[in-house]
Amino acid sequence: MGVVRFTLWLILLIPQLSFANSSLNMRTGVTDISENVYQLHMIIFMICCVIGIIVFGLMFWAIFRHRKSKGAKPAQFHESTKIEILWTAIPFIILIGMAVPATKALIAMEDTSKADLTIKITGSQWKWHYEYLTYEGKKGDVDFYSIMSTSQDQITNKETKGEHYLLEVDKPLVIPTDKKVRFLMTSDDVIHSWWVPDFAVKKDANPGFINEAWTRVNTPGTYRGQCAELCGKDHGFMPVVVVAKAPAEFDAWLSDSQKEKQNAAQADQALLSQTLSKEELMTLGQQVYMSSCAACHQPTGLGIPGVFPGLKASPIALGDVNAHIDVVLHGTPGTAMQAFAKQLTLKQLAAIVTYERNAWGNDTGDLVQPSQIKARLGGDE
Repeated sequence: MGVVRFTLWLILLIPQLSFANSSLNMRTGVTDISENVYQLHMIIFMICCVIGIIVFGLMFWAIFRHRKSKGAKPAQFHESTKIEILWTAIPFIILIGMAVPATKALIAMEDTSKADLTIKITGSQWKWHYEYLTYEGKKGDVDFYSIMSTSQDQITNKETKGEHYLLEVDKPLVIPTDKKVRFLMTSDDVIHSWWVPDFAVKKDANPGFINEAWTRVNTPGTYRGQCAELCGKDHGFMPVVVVAKAPAEFDAWLSDSQKEKQNAAQADQALLSQTLSKEELMTLGQQVYMSSCAACHQPTGLGIPGVFPGLKASPIALGDVNAHIDVVLHGTPGTAMQAFAKQLTLKQLAAIVTYERNAWGNDTGDLVQPSQIKARLGGDE
């Protein structure tokens, strides 16, 4: 009876202990689902530990107690019906006991109904595109790309690595607390996987398919994750950052973001009648290139031989300017070259093409203006 009591005490008490802060264990997270997953993990873990202790304890006790040096004689029996029933029934009961709470947790994790906010998440090499589709029955009308903001100097060890090295982005996903948020996940190119440990959410983003997940965050804060699928050379440079705000703060953020999108559209329209200087285009172009292009084509413009083509003295950067613009806008099918038409503003697109045609000694002298970008976009509509 002592062994039974000790076993029950371990099963009931150990899961309540605060092992979640250990780097060797799962996190309790900030959602009800993540808490349930953690407790389920601890209970099953302790059941496995107790089974291991009992089985190995009995085995070593039997080896020691009935060793040959003490003159023990092996029992002569074969195919005991009672033992066969016992070691079949006990594991069956244990498995059923574990399956019931596990099934409940899985069903809850898959229930995306009655969501307050719906967000479409699209993965691409190597960034996330977030689109706010609906919020409390109204159109979200906000979308943006989230790109890793860790500097190349940190990556190449020219600067001291920051606290959130490789886990920081220029624009985090913002969601409200105490609201059910539904995620629709897909991909533009290869298989990605959107993973935030504190939410207990990890779902594959497959090209041509829509997968669903959901969360309801209880505590405001910043939560970090990353792509959990080996999606290519720069797989490690695809972080996820989510900022959970109180509902009132989220409403204000959403309203400001919608106004910002409208203002950006108006600013793009105003740019069509302006001529930007080479200095302005090159300065902005370098910034955009370093954040959006340098990972593949490298800061030197030399690319990675056999993997990503260089732009220095390349036919695309020295050739027809309209062909160069089209590649930047629409990408190159069958390659890792993405379409940036929806990712960047007219000014950024004009600046990056100008930069690529005049950096690293290319010196074509071509200055691409926002009106040229608009004209190329209009010709394809």
